[in-house]
Amino acid sequence: MNYTDIARQVFALTGPADNIESATHCMTRLRLVLRTKNPAQIEALKKIEGVLGVYDAGEELQIIFGPGRVDRVTEAFLQELEAARAGASPASSSSDGAQSVGRSAAAEPTAQVESAAQAASKAEIGDGKALHAKIRAKNATPVKLLFKRLASIFIPLIPAFIACGLISGTLNVVSKVDPAFAQTAVYQLLAIGGSTVFWGMNLFVGYNAAKEFGGTPILGGILGALLAHPGLASVELADGPLVPGRGGVISVLLVAALAAFVEKRLRRIIPEMFSLFLTPLFTFLIAGTIAICVLQPLGGFLSDCIGTAATSAIGSGGAITGFILGGTFLPMVMLGIHQTLTPIHAELLARYGVTLLLPVLAMAGAGQVGASFAVYCKTKNRFLKKTIASALPVGIMGVGEPLIYGVTLPLGKPFIGACIGGACGGAVQAQFMVGAATLGISGLPLAAATDQIPVYLLGLVTAYIGGFIATWLIGFDDPPEES
Repeated sequence: MNYTDIARQVFALTGPADNIESATHCMTRLRLVLRTKNPAQIEALKKIEGVLGVYDAGEELQIIFGPGRVDRVTEAFLQELEAARAGASPASSSSDGAQSVGRSAAAEPTAQVESAAQAASKAEIGDGKALHAKIRAKNATPVKLLFKRLASIFIPLIPAFIACGLISGTLNVVSKVDPAFAQTAVYQLLAIGGSTVFWGMNLFVGYNAAKEFGGTPILGGILGALLAHPGLASVELADGPLVPGRGGVISVLLVAALAAFVEKRLRRIIPEMFSLFLTPLFTFLIAGTIAICVLQPLGGFLSDCIGTAATSAIGSGGAITGFILGGTFLPMVMLGIHQTLTPIHAELLARYGVTLLLPVLAMAGAGQVGASFAVYCKTKNRFLKKTIASALPVGIMGVGEPLIYGVTLPLGKPFIGACIGGACGGAVQAQFMVGAATLGISGLPLAAATDQIPVYLLGLVTAYIGGFIATWLIGFDDPPEES
Protein backbone atom coordinates (compact mmCIF):
# COMPACT_ATOMS: atom_id res chain seq x y z
CA MET A 1 0.00 0.00 0.00
CA ASN A 2 1.40 3.36 -1.06
CA TYR A 3 0.85 5.61 1.95
CA THR A 4 2.31 8.64 0.19
CA ASP A 5 -0.17 8.28 -2.67
CA ILE A 6 -3.04 7.87 -0.19
CA ALA A 7 -1.95 11.00 1.66
CA ARG A 8 -1.67 12.90 -1.60
CA GLN A 9 -5.21 11.95 -2.59
CA VAL A 10 -6.57 12.95 0.84
CA PHE A 11 -4.77 16.27 0.62
CA ALA A 12 -6.09 16.89 -2.91
CA LEU A 13 -9.64 16.44 -1.61
CA THR A 14 -9.31 18.38 1.64
CA GLY A 15 -6.93 21.14 0.52
CA PRO A 16 -5.68 23.60 -0.40
CA ALA A 17 -3.35 24.18 2.54
CA ASP A 18 -5.21 27.23 3.86
CA ASN A 19 -8.38 25.14 4.08
CA ILE A 20 -6.73 22.80 6.62
CA GLU A 21 -6.58 24.34 10.09
CA SER A 22 -5.18 21.30 11.89
CA ALA A 23 -4.32 17.67 11.23
CA THR A 24 -3.91 15.16 14.04
CA HIS A 25 -4.58 11.47 14.54
CA CYS A 26 -5.66 9.05 17.23
CA MET A 27 -5.34 5.24 17.26
CA THR A 28 -7.46 4.72 14.15
CA ARG A 29 -8.43 8.09 12.61
CA LEU A 30 -6.88 11.03 10.79
CA ARG A 31 -8.65 14.02 12.33
CA LEU A 32 -8.84 17.15 10.19
CA VAL A 33 -10.28 20.53 11.09
CA LEU A 34 -11.27 22.14 7.79
CA ARG A 35 -12.53 25.62 7.09
CA THR A 36 -14.98 24.26 4.52
CA LYS A 37 -16.08 20.81 3.49
CA ASN A 38 -18.82 19.43 1.29
CA PRO A 39 -20.54 16.09 0.59
CA ALA A 40 -18.54 15.58 -2.62
CA GLN A 41 -15.30 15.60 -0.63
CA ILE A 42 -16.61 13.06 1.87
CA GLU A 43 -17.89 10.66 -0.79
CA ALA A 44 -14.62 10.89 -2.71
CA LEU A 45 -12.59 10.27 0.45
CA LYS A 46 -14.51 7.04 1.06
CA LYS A 47 -13.36 5.73 -2.32
CA ILE A 48 -9.64 6.17 -1.65
CA GLU A 49 -7.73 2.94 -1.22
CA GLY A 50 -7.11 2.17 2.45
CA VAL A 51 -9.88 4.42 3.80
CA LEU A 52 -12.16 2.33 6.03
CA GLY A 53 -14.75 5.03 6.59
CA VAL A 54 -15.31 8.78 6.97
CA TYR A 55 -17.20 10.46 9.79
CA ASP A 56 -18.20 14.13 9.82
CA ALA A 57 -18.03 15.04 13.53
CA GLY A 58 -19.01 18.67 13.03
CA GLU A 59 -15.81 20.54 13.77
CA GLU A 60 -13.65 17.56 12.80
CA LEU A 61 -13.62 15.42 9.69
CA GLN A 62 -12.46 11.98 10.82
CA ILE A 63 -10.99 9.67 8.19
CA ILE A 64 -10.73 6.10 9.47
CA PHE A 65 -7.65 4.08 8.47
CA GLY A 66 -7.23 1.71 11.40
CA PRO A 67 -4.27 1.10 13.75
CA GLY A 68 -0.80 1.33 12.26
CA ARG A 69 -1.94 2.57 8.86
CA VAL A 70 -3.18 5.86 10.30
CA ASP A 71 0.29 6.67 11.65
CA ARG A 72 1.94 6.28 8.25
CA VAL A 73 -0.76 8.09 6.33
CA THR A 74 -0.75 10.98 8.81
CA GLU A 75 3.03 11.31 8.57
CA ALA A 76 2.84 11.48 4.76
CA PHE A 77 -0.14 13.84 4.92
CA LEU A 78 1.70 16.26 7.20
CA GLN A 79 4.62 16.25 4.78
CA GLU A 80 2.26 17.14 1.93
CA LEU A 81 0.69 19.89 4.02
CA GLU A 82 4.04 21.32 5.13
CA ALA A 83 5.34 21.33 1.56
CA ALA A 84 2.19 23.02 0.28
CA ARG A 85 2.39 25.74 2.94
CA ALA A 86 6.03 26.33 2.07
CA GLY A 87 5.04 26.73 -1.58
CA ALA A 88 7.15 23.75 -2.66
CA SER A 89 6.39 20.58 -4.50
CA PRO A 90 5.09 17.69 -2.37
CA ALA A 91 7.87 16.42 -0.16
CA SER A 92 7.24 12.89 -1.29
CA SER A 93 8.23 13.69 -4.90
CA SER A 94 11.81 14.36 -5.86
CA SER A 95 11.28 15.25 -9.51
CA ASP A 96 8.64 16.35 -11.97
CA GLY A 97 8.68 12.88 -13.49
CA ALA A 98 7.97 11.27 -10.14
CA GLN A 99 5.13 13.73 -9.57
CA SER A 100 3.62 12.85 -12.94
CA VAL A 101 3.76 9.15 -12.17
CA GLY A 102 2.12 9.75 -8.78
CA ARG A 103 -0.67 11.80 -10.30
CA SER A 104 -1.38 9.33 -13.08
CA ALA A 105 -1.65 6.48 -10.57
CA ALA A 106 -4.94 7.83 -9.22
CA ALA A 107 -8.10 6.47 -10.78
CA GLU A 108 -9.79 8.75 -13.29
CA PRO A 109 -13.17 8.94 -11.49
CA THR A 110 -11.44 9.85 -8.25
CA ALA A 111 -9.32 12.47 -10.01
CA GLN A 112 -12.43 14.04 -11.52
CA VAL A 113 -14.11 14.19 -8.14
CA GLU A 114 -10.91 15.62 -6.66
CA SER A 115 -10.91 18.43 -9.21
CA ALA A 116 -14.55 19.20 -8.61
CA ALA A 117 -14.11 19.04 -4.85
CA GLN A 118 -11.01 21.24 -4.94
CA ALA A 119 -12.72 23.82 -7.12
CA ALA A 120 -15.74 23.85 -4.85
CA SER A 121 -13.50 24.08 -1.78
CA LYS A 122 -11.50 27.01 -3.14
CA ALA A 123 -14.64 28.87 -4.12
CA GLU A 124 -16.20 28.35 -0.73
CA ILE A 125 -13.23 29.16 1.52
CA GLY A 126 -13.82 32.90 1.60
CA ASP A 127 -17.52 32.71 2.36
CA GLY A 128 -17.15 29.61 4.51
CA LYS A 129 -14.75 31.01 7.11
CA ALA A 130 -17.42 32.94 8.97
CA LEU A 131 -19.88 30.06 8.82
CA HIS A 132 -17.28 27.59 10.03
CA ALA A 133 -16.33 29.93 12.88
CA LYS A 134 -19.97 29.99 13.98
CA ILE A 135 -20.16 26.19 13.84
CA ARG A 136 -16.99 25.84 15.89
CA ALA A 137 -18.25 28.33 18.45
CA LYS A 138 -21.49 26.39 18.72
CA ASN A 139 -19.65 23.10 19.19
CA ALA A 140 -17.08 24.56 21.61
CA THR A 141 -19.13 23.90 24.72
CA PRO A 142 -17.23 23.49 28.00
CA VAL A 143 -18.14 19.79 28.19
CA LYS A 144 -17.00 19.04 24.64
CA LEU A 145 -13.77 20.96 25.13
CA LEU A 146 -13.09 19.10 28.38
CA PHE A 147 -13.68 15.72 26.73
CA LYS A 148 -11.41 16.69 23.85
CA ARG A 149 -8.65 17.71 26.24
CA LEU A 150 -8.97 14.52 28.28
CA ALA A 151 -8.73 12.45 25.11
CA SER A 152 -5.62 14.40 24.02
CA ILE A 153 -4.00 13.73 27.39
CA PHE A 154 -4.59 9.98 27.54
CA ILE A 155 -4.60 8.80 23.92
CA PRO A 156 -0.77 9.09 23.66
CA LEU A 157 -0.50 6.73 26.67
CA ILE A 158 -2.55 3.93 25.13
CA PRO A 159 0.41 2.13 23.45
CA ALA A 160 2.12 1.93 26.85
CA PHE A 161 -0.99 0.43 28.45
CA ILE A 162 -1.29 -2.07 25.60
CA ALA A 163 2.34 -3.20 25.88
CA CYS A 164 2.37 -3.49 29.66
CA GLY A 165 -1.15 -4.92 29.85
CA LEU A 166 -0.42 -7.70 27.38
CA ILE A 167 2.75 -8.59 29.27
CA SER A 168 0.83 -8.78 32.55
CA GLY A 169 -2.01 -10.77 31.00
CA THR A 170 0.34 -13.25 29.35
CA LEU A 171 2.27 -13.75 32.59
CA ASN A 172 -1.01 -14.36 34.37
CA VAL A 173 -1.81 -17.20 31.97
CA VAL A 174 1.69 -18.69 32.02
CA SER A 175 1.90 -18.66 35.83
CA LYS A 176 -1.33 -20.66 36.06
CA VAL A 177 -0.06 -23.26 33.60
CA ASP A 178 3.42 -23.43 35.14
CA PRO A 179 3.47 -22.08 38.75
CA ALA A 180 7.22 -22.74 39.04
CA PHE A 181 7.91 -20.18 36.31
CA ALA A 182 6.73 -17.44 38.68
CA GLN A 183 9.87 -17.98 40.77
CA THR A 184 12.29 -17.38 37.92
CA ALA A 185 14.21 -14.18 37.23
CA VAL A 186 12.71 -13.95 33.74
CA TYR A 187 9.19 -13.91 35.16
CA GLN A 188 10.10 -11.31 37.76
CA LEU A 189 11.72 -9.03 35.19
CA LEU A 190 8.70 -9.33 32.89
CA ALA A 191 6.39 -8.63 35.83
CA ILE A 192 8.33 -5.43 36.51
CA GLY A 193 7.99 -4.52 32.85
CA GLY A 194 4.25 -5.14 32.95
CA SER A 195 3.80 -2.73 35.85
CA THR A 196 6.11 -0.01 34.48
CA VAL A 197 3.33 2.12 33.05
CA PHE A 198 1.85 2.59 36.52
CA TRP A 199 5.15 3.74 37.97
CA GLY A 200 5.48 6.44 35.35
CA MET A 201 1.84 7.26 34.75
CA ASN A 202 1.72 10.35 36.98
CA LEU A 203 4.65 11.89 35.13
CA PHE A 204 3.16 11.18 31.69
CA VAL A 205 -0.30 12.40 32.63
CA GLY A 206 1.10 15.52 34.31
CA TYR A 207 3.29 16.31 31.31
CA ASN A 208 0.49 15.87 28.76
CA ALA A 209 -2.09 17.66 30.91
CA ALA A 210 0.09 20.73 31.48
CA LYS A 211 0.78 20.89 27.76
CA GLU A 212 -2.92 20.58 26.94
CA PHE A 213 -3.93 23.27 29.45
CA GLY A 214 -1.35 25.70 28.11
CA GLY A 215 1.39 25.37 30.73
CA THR A 216 4.98 24.15 30.63
CA PRO A 217 4.80 20.36 30.19
CA ILE A 218 7.77 19.47 32.37
CA LEU A 219 6.31 21.40 35.31
CA GLY A 220 3.19 19.27 35.06
CA GLY A 221 5.42 16.20 34.97
CA ILE A 222 7.34 17.04 38.14
CA LEU A 223 4.15 17.98 39.96
CA GLY A 224 2.75 14.57 39.02
CA ALA A 225 5.94 13.02 40.37
CA LEU A 226 5.59 15.04 43.58
CA LEU A 227 2.15 13.57 44.27
CA ALA A 228 3.52 10.02 43.92
CA HIS A 229 6.85 10.57 45.67
CA PRO A 230 7.43 7.79 48.26
CA GLY A 231 8.95 10.35 50.63
CA LEU A 232 5.47 11.76 51.29
CA ALA A 233 4.77 8.76 53.53
CA SER A 234 7.29 10.07 56.10
CA VAL A 235 5.63 13.49 56.32
CA GLU A 236 2.82 13.99 58.82
CA LEU A 237 0.31 16.71 58.09
CA ALA A 238 -2.90 17.42 60.01
CA ASP A 239 -4.31 14.08 61.15
CA GLY A 240 -1.61 11.72 59.87
CA PRO A 241 1.05 10.90 57.29
CA LEU A 242 0.57 11.81 53.65
CA VAL A 243 -0.26 9.04 51.19
CA PRO A 244 1.91 8.85 48.06
CA GLY A 245 -0.15 8.54 44.92
CA ARG A 246 -3.45 9.34 46.61
CA GLY A 247 -6.06 10.36 44.07
CA GLY A 248 -4.19 8.79 41.17
CA VAL A 249 -4.54 10.47 37.81
CA ILE A 250 -7.46 12.57 39.06
CA SER A 251 -5.16 14.48 41.42
CA VAL A 252 -2.56 14.85 38.68
CA LEU A 253 -5.11 16.32 36.27
CA LEU A 254 -6.22 18.82 38.88
CA VAL A 255 -2.72 19.97 39.79
CA ALA A 256 -1.61 20.20 36.13
CA ALA A 257 -4.59 22.40 35.31
CA LEU A 258 -3.86 24.56 38.36
CA ALA A 259 -0.17 24.83 37.48
CA ALA A 260 -1.00 26.00 33.94
CA PHE A 261 -3.38 28.60 35.36
CA VAL A 262 -0.82 29.87 37.91
CA GLU A 263 2.00 29.94 35.36
CA LYS A 264 0.02 32.07 32.91
CA ARG A 265 -0.78 34.62 35.63
CA LEU A 266 2.78 34.75 36.90
CA ARG A 267 4.14 35.46 33.43
CA ARG A 268 1.97 38.58 33.34
CA ILE A 269 3.28 40.06 36.57
CA ILE A 270 6.92 38.88 36.83
CA PRO A 271 9.40 41.11 34.98
CA GLU A 272 10.82 39.55 31.82
CA MET A 273 14.40 39.45 33.09
CA PHE A 274 13.39 37.36 36.12
CA SER A 275 10.73 35.22 34.46
CA LEU A 276 13.10 32.39 33.52
CA PHE A 277 13.98 31.81 37.19
CA LEU A 278 10.96 32.89 39.19
CA THR A 279 8.05 31.67 37.08
CA PRO A 280 8.85 27.93 37.26
CA LEU A 281 9.91 28.24 40.91
CA PHE A 282 6.74 29.96 42.09
CA THR A 283 4.56 27.81 39.85
CA PHE A 284 5.95 24.65 41.40
CA LEU A 285 5.80 25.97 44.98
CA ILE A 286 2.29 27.43 44.72
CA ALA A 287 0.73 24.56 42.74
CA GLY A 288 2.61 21.94 44.75
CA THR A 289 1.47 23.38 48.10
CA ILE A 290 -2.16 23.58 47.01
CA ALA A 291 -1.90 20.09 45.54
CA ILE A 292 -0.65 18.52 48.77
CA CYS A 293 -3.05 20.39 51.03
CA VAL A 294 -6.20 20.51 48.89
CA LEU A 295 -6.09 18.85 45.49
CA GLN A 296 -4.67 15.49 46.53
CA PRO A 297 -7.35 14.94 49.20
CA LEU A 298 -9.99 16.15 46.73
CA GLY A 299 -8.58 13.90 44.02
CA GLY A 300 -8.57 11.01 46.47
CA PHE A 301 -12.25 11.57 47.21
CA LEU A 302 -13.13 11.75 43.50
CA SER A 303 -10.99 8.70 42.76
CA ASP A 304 -12.75 6.72 45.48
CA CYS A 305 -16.12 7.75 44.05
CA ILE A 306 -15.18 6.67 40.52
CA GLY A 307 -13.74 3.35 41.63
CA THR A 308 -16.63 2.57 43.95
CA ALA A 309 -19.25 3.60 41.41
CA ALA A 310 -17.76 1.48 38.62
CA THR A 311 -17.16 -1.64 40.69
CA SER A 312 -20.44 -1.36 42.60
CA ALA A 313 -22.48 -0.83 39.44
CA ILE A 314 -21.09 -3.99 37.89
CA GLY A 315 -20.88 -5.92 41.16
CA SER A 316 -24.43 -5.23 42.29
CA GLY A 317 -26.08 -4.81 38.88
CA GLY A 318 -24.37 -7.80 37.32
CA ALA A 319 -25.75 -8.92 34.01
CA ILE A 320 -28.32 -6.10 33.87
CA THR A 321 -25.66 -3.41 34.15
CA GLY A 322 -23.49 -5.20 31.60
CA PHE A 323 -26.44 -5.49 29.22
CA ILE A 324 -27.08 -1.73 29.39
CA LEU A 325 -23.41 -0.71 29.07
CA GLY A 326 -22.66 -3.18 26.29
CA GLY A 327 -25.75 -2.15 24.38
CA THR A 328 -25.17 1.61 24.53
CA PHE A 329 -21.43 1.74 23.90
CA LEU A 330 -21.60 1.29 20.13
CA PRO A 331 -23.27 4.69 19.56
CA MET A 332 -20.42 6.26 21.56
CA VAL A 333 -17.89 4.61 19.26
CA MET A 334 -19.88 5.84 16.26
CA LEU A 335 -19.64 9.41 17.55
CA GLY A 336 -15.95 9.08 18.35
CA ILE A 337 -16.38 10.05 22.00
CA HIS A 338 -15.49 6.66 23.47
CA GLN A 339 -11.96 7.91 24.19
CA THR A 340 -13.36 10.13 26.93
CA LEU A 341 -13.71 6.99 29.07
CA THR A 342 -9.94 6.43 28.97
CA PRO A 343 -9.27 8.39 32.21
CA ILE A 344 -11.78 6.18 34.03
CA HIS A 345 -10.08 3.03 32.73
CA ALA A 346 -6.70 4.45 33.73
CA GLU A 347 -7.91 5.24 37.23
CA LEU A 348 -9.38 1.76 37.68
CA LEU A 349 -6.13 0.21 36.45
CA ALA A 350 -4.13 2.32 38.88
CA ARG A 351 -6.38 1.40 41.81
CA TYR A 352 -7.17 -2.26 41.17
CA GLY A 353 -4.74 -3.43 38.50
CA VAL A 354 -7.65 -4.19 36.16
CA THR A 355 -10.61 -2.35 34.69
CA LEU A 356 -13.99 -4.09 34.83
CA LEU A 357 -15.49 -1.68 32.32
CA LEU A 358 -13.34 -2.50 29.29
CA PRO A 359 -14.37 -6.16 28.80
CA VAL A 360 -18.03 -5.11 29.03
CA LEU A 361 -17.69 -2.25 26.57
CA ALA A 362 -15.54 -4.32 24.20
CA MET A 363 -18.56 -6.52 23.52
CA ALA A 364 -20.10 -3.74 21.44
CA GLY A 365 -17.53 -4.40 18.73
CA ALA A 366 -18.18 -8.14 18.94
CA GLY A 367 -21.90 -7.57 18.41
CA GLN A 368 -20.94 -5.56 15.36
CA VAL A 369 -19.04 -8.54 13.96
CA GLY A 370 -22.02 -10.86 14.43
CA ALA A 371 -24.44 -8.40 12.86
CA SER A 372 -22.18 -7.83 9.86
CA PHE A 373 -21.77 -11.56 9.32
CA ALA A 374 -25.55 -11.94 9.28
CA VAL A 375 -25.70 -9.25 6.60
CA TYR A 376 -23.01 -11.10 4.65
CA CYS A 377 -25.06 -14.29 4.73
CA LYS A 378 -28.31 -12.62 3.63
CA THR A 379 -27.28 -9.92 1.16
CA LYS A 380 -27.22 -10.47 -2.60
CA ASN A 381 -25.14 -7.33 -3.15
CA ARG A 382 -21.65 -8.37 -4.26
CA PHE A 383 -20.05 -5.04 -3.36
CA LEU A 384 -21.50 -5.23 0.16
CA LYS A 385 -20.22 -8.79 0.54
CA LYS A 386 -16.77 -7.64 -0.51
CA THR A 387 -16.87 -4.75 1.96
CA ILE A 388 -17.85 -7.05 4.83
CA ALA A 389 -15.24 -9.67 3.90
CA SER A 390 -12.49 -7.05 4.02
CA ALA A 391 -13.71 -5.41 7.24
CA LEU A 392 -14.57 -8.50 9.31
CA PRO A 393 -10.94 -9.45 10.12
CA VAL A 394 -10.14 -6.02 11.55
CA GLY A 395 -13.51 -6.07 13.35
CA ILE A 396 -12.58 -9.34 15.03
CA MET A 397 -9.29 -7.73 16.04
CA GLY A 398 -11.20 -4.92 17.77
CA VAL A 399 -11.42 -2.12 15.16
CA GLY A 400 -15.14 -1.63 14.63
CA GLU A 401 -15.36 1.61 12.63
CA PRO A 402 -15.17 0.00 9.16
CA LEU A 403 -18.15 -2.22 9.96
CA ILE A 404 -20.05 0.66 11.54
CA TYR A 405 -19.67 3.12 8.69
CA GLY A 406 -19.45 0.63 5.87
CA VAL A 407 -22.14 -1.88 6.82
CA THR A 408 -24.45 -1.64 9.82
CA LEU A 409 -25.03 2.10 10.14
CA PRO A 410 -25.86 2.71 6.45
CA LEU A 411 -28.29 -0.24 6.53
CA GLY A 412 -29.91 0.95 9.77
CA LYS A 413 -31.49 -2.14 11.31
CA PRO A 414 -28.23 -4.16 11.54
CA PHE A 415 -26.85 -1.40 13.75
CA ILE A 416 -29.63 -2.15 16.23
CA GLY A 417 -28.82 -5.85 15.95
CA ALA A 418 -25.17 -5.08 16.71
CA CYS A 419 -26.18 -3.15 19.84
CA ILE A 420 -28.27 -6.12 20.99
CA GLY A 421 -25.32 -8.45 20.45
CA GLY A 422 -23.05 -6.13 22.43
CA ALA A 423 -25.59 -6.04 25.23
CA CYS A 424 -25.70 -9.86 25.41
CA GLY A 425 -21.92 -10.13 25.54
CA GLY A 426 -21.68 -7.32 28.08
CA ALA A 427 -24.11 -9.16 30.34
CA VAL A 428 -21.79 -12.17 30.44
CA GLN A 429 -18.68 -10.09 31.19
CA ALA A 430 -20.39 -8.15 33.99
CA GLN A 431 -21.99 -11.22 35.54
CA PHE A 432 -18.58 -12.84 36.04
CA MET A 433 -16.78 -9.51 36.68
CA VAL A 434 -14.07 -10.06 34.09
CA GLY A 435 -11.21 -7.57 34.42
CA ALA A 436 -8.65 -6.39 31.86
CA ALA A 437 -5.10 -5.29 32.68
CA THR A 438 -4.85 -2.92 29.72
CA LEU A 439 -6.83 -0.41 27.70
CA GLY A 440 -6.93 0.70 24.08
CA ILE A 441 -7.64 -2.74 22.62
CA SER A 442 -10.75 -4.88 22.37
CA GLY A 443 -12.06 -7.84 20.42
CA LEU A 444 -10.06 -11.06 20.35
CA PRO A 445 -6.68 -9.51 21.30
CA LEU A 446 -8.08 -8.29 24.62
CA ALA A 447 -8.47 -11.90 25.78
CA ALA A 448 -4.74 -12.15 26.53
CA ALA A 449 -4.96 -9.23 28.98
CA THR A 450 -8.03 -10.42 30.92
CA ASP A 451 -8.01 -12.24 34.24
CA GLN A 452 -10.62 -14.80 33.13
CA ILE A 453 -9.79 -15.72 29.54
CA PRO A 454 -12.36 -18.56 29.11
CA VAL A 455 -15.18 -16.36 30.43
CA TYR A 456 -14.11 -13.45 28.25
CA LEU A 457 -14.11 -15.69 25.19
CA LEU A 458 -17.55 -16.98 26.20
CA GLY A 459 -18.84 -13.41 26.31
CA LEU A 460 -17.19 -12.69 22.96
CA VAL A 461 -18.91 -15.65 21.30
CA THR A 462 -22.19 -14.67 22.97
CA ALA A 463 -21.92 -11.20 21.44
CA TYR A 464 -21.14 -12.67 18.02
CA ILE A 465 -24.15 -14.99 18.18
CA GLY A 466 -26.44 -12.35 19.70
CA GLY A 467 -25.59 -9.81 17.00
CA PHE A 468 -26.04 -12.43 14.27
CA ILE A 469 -29.42 -13.69 15.49
CA ALA A 470 -30.79 -10.21 16.23
CA THR A 471 -29.82 -8.92 12.79
CA TRP A 472 -31.14 -12.03 11.07
CA LEU A 473 -34.51 -11.65 12.78
CA ILE A 474 -34.79 -7.88 12.39
CA GLY A 475 -33.73 -8.00 8.76
CA PHE A 476 -32.72 -5.10 6.52
CA ASP A 477 -33.38 -3.62 3.11
CA ASP A 478 -30.84 -5.19 0.78
CA PRO A 479 -29.30 -2.44 -1.38
CA PRO A 480 -29.52 -3.02 -5.14
CA GLU A 481 -26.42 -3.72 -7.22
CA GLU A 482 -24.81 -0.60 -8.68
CA SER A 483 -24.92 -0.53 -12.45
